[in-house]
Amino acid sequence: MTLTPESFTFVADVVRQRSAIQLDLGKEYLVESRLLPIVRERGLADVDAYVRGLRARPDPAELELVVEALTTNETSWFRDASPFTALTQHVVPELLAARGAGTSLRVWSAACSTGQEAYSIAMALDEAMPGVRLQITATDISEQVLARGRAGRYTQLEVNRGLPASMLVKHFTRSGTDWEISQRLRSMVTFQRHNLLHAPPAGQFDVVFLRNVLIYFDLATKREVLRRARSVVRPGGYLLLGAAETTLGIDDDWERVPVGRSSVYRHNARRAA
Repeated sequence: MTLTPESFTFVADVVRQRSAIQLDLGKEYLVESRLLPIVRERGLADVDAYVRGLRARPDPAELELVVEALTTNETSWFRDASPFTALTQHVVPELLAARGAGTSLRVWSAACSTGQEAYSIAMALDEAMPGVRLQITATDISEQVLARGRAGRYTQLEVNRGLPASMLVKHFTRSGTDWEISQRLRSMVTFQRHNLLHAPPAGQFDVVFLRNVLIYFDLATKREVLRRARSVVRPGGYLLLGAAETTLGIDDDWERVPVGRSSVYRHNARRAA
């Protein structure tokens, strides 16, 4: 049985209320494919039967599983490449020049999924400027993917997705049929659960990666998320978004800075004041 309109609306409402992600009509196939593993585990006939049960008796733990299943997004190593080039060739050199070579840099990798982005940041900066003191806070709404990030263990298929062979050899060791990232890099990254609709992680950050997330939100939510990010970025700090995302026309207290073929966004403290 395919998902009924009533069941789809129920799932879409749950996901929107808990994560602000919009599931528009036409995404029924996505809901079915993401919930199917849960349904099979429960031994139920189909996804619609599972959702009908939740509609009749909403179970907080099951609803949490639904949200996690629908908010686990695509990830890979050094995704899109240009943000990491901008980070190592423009953003961090400028920050170190302004604040001193011995400065400890704090980076927030928001919606980090299973950790490839956070570890890519660590590897990129370790390669480009060895010795830089780095603290990366990696957050996601899903405890499932955070657990995988903390473990730092990836399958052969996962390391094949964007990870250069030289970095695999340098930073990973074999662990059975999988690959495990070095303890040194793992020590640079702290994983914690966080919903972008809530208060940001504590402290101030020099750089925020908020990539390929805003595209799932409506305009009001985009404004709120950007405002919250800005509240924890030091004046002169940077925001890196996905290729299809921008702050322009949404939050003008970010200054667009072209870097090569892409752009980064600098916290404009004077404009914000």
